[in-house]
Amino acid sequence: MPYAIDETHDPKLESWVESANDPNTDFPIQNLPLCLAGCPTKQLSMMTTRVGDFLVDFDVLSAAELIEDTSCETGGVCWNYVRAMNPVWRTAKIRKRLSELLHKDNPELRDNKKLREEALTPIAECKMYQPIRFGDYTDFYASLNHATNVGSMFRPDNPLLPNYKWIPVGYHGRASSIVPSGTVITRPVGQQAPAEGAVGSENRPTFGPCKLLDYEMEMGAIIGRGNDLGKPVTMAEAEDHILGLCILNDWSARDLQKWEYVPLGPFLAKNFASTVSPYIVTMEALAPFRCPAMERPTSDPQPLPHLDAPANREAGGIDITVEVHLASKQMRDTGLEPIRLSKGNFRDMYWTVAQMIAHHTSNGCNLQPGDLLGSGTISGTTRDSRGSLLELTWDGDPFANPPVLVPGTQRTPIELPTGETRKFIADGDEIIMRAYCEREGFRRIGFGECRGIIQPAVS
Repeated sequence: MPYAIDETHDPKLESWVESANDPNTDFPIQNLPLCLAGCPTKQLSMMTTRVGDFLVDFDVLSAAELIEDTSCETGGVCWNYVRAMNPVWRTAKIRKRLSELLHKDNPELRDNKKLREEALTPIAECKMYQPIRFGDYTDFYASLNHATNVGSMFRPDNPLLPNYKWIPVGYHGRASSIVPSGTVITRPVGQQAPAEGAVGSENRPTFGPCKLLDYEMEMGAIIGRGNDLGKPVTMAEAEDHILGLCILNDWSARDLQKWEYVPLGPFLAKNFASTVSPYIVTMEALAPFRCPAMERPTSDPQPLPHLDAPANREAGGIDITVEVHLASKQMRDTGLEPIRLSKGNFRDMYWTVAQMIAHHTSNGCNLQPGDLLGSGTISGTTRDSRGSLLELTWDGDPFANPPVLVPGTQRTPIELPTGETRKFIADGDEIIMRAYCEREGFRRIGFGECRGIIQPAVS
């Protein structure tokens, strides 16, 4: 921790896959993410990496003895083998070998037309799946800015609860409702609080479709190597347990959440769907984009020893730009491009991924290969960097000088090019999330997209 920068990150590297050399691609030869895809024309499912506009089939390469065997003992396509051999991936053997095979000057695959056609498939011919079969799912609340915004709406005099700056707050989510990018999301139905000021027989909760549907722009960390029950993971070891990161949209029903979250926290407001992007960008690929953990104000407490380490302070953060876009049905029908709602950065998180893992396991909890840890909403200190509509349309600004704190009901809607307005998500809206890393002296790499369209609630 952190991972070394080596020859696979060289910005001068080019591939014989021409689309990988496009400066705007998310998937140059310096990225090589992990993904799962189906290809009807080849009648198989593929454990792959992506380079440019092509997927590269690991099974074909291993059968040709060009890379180490990646087949599953139980048959079928999965990342069980890759997860089990996590230390091998950590030494970058497969990553380096893939980089060699795809390099523009390497003829091994480039000049073997038959093998090349078997191993490479255009992305347009494939269906992307969620990148791994998720086991458990924990969602954190690691952005101080997000927590301050939300707390200021409802507790302007005391926005942060006493534990926030001492532990990475989280809750246990629902792995069964994690879905891949492109899945249509059904508006949830649930119980909502009685109308404000209702009396007598009217003072009772209602049951019906969510009225305040929202997204949350997050990053997800996938566990590659677990820990034994009863054996905590230290800060020094934490990142060795991470396979990589993906984009995560934690859909949220705010009206259901407001009614149910006391006293035990999120439940039905969060577990109806969470969408992930198709690609796991490995920690090796992210090595050039490490940055210091968020610098805490001198007035803030420093983490307790089990949540602190010099390496984490120096390079525990990751410089990832995150964007949220929206396209209403009317916009899509008239050919209008999605509008960008917000732009933030993962480096602004108060708690790092290593701290989340160390805290999660500090009581002896056993993480397992394939577990997903959500970062919580990524928000900055400016309005255009807020990672949810709950914050984005709220008129308060706790970071102004002096702070502007107004009740959560005072909101300015987002105006769309069609004349439509949004305070929360409407049926037919598509939310598109993107994430990418840029740094001078290195190739830009990206995470692809995380998309979802909302359809009406089931009656």
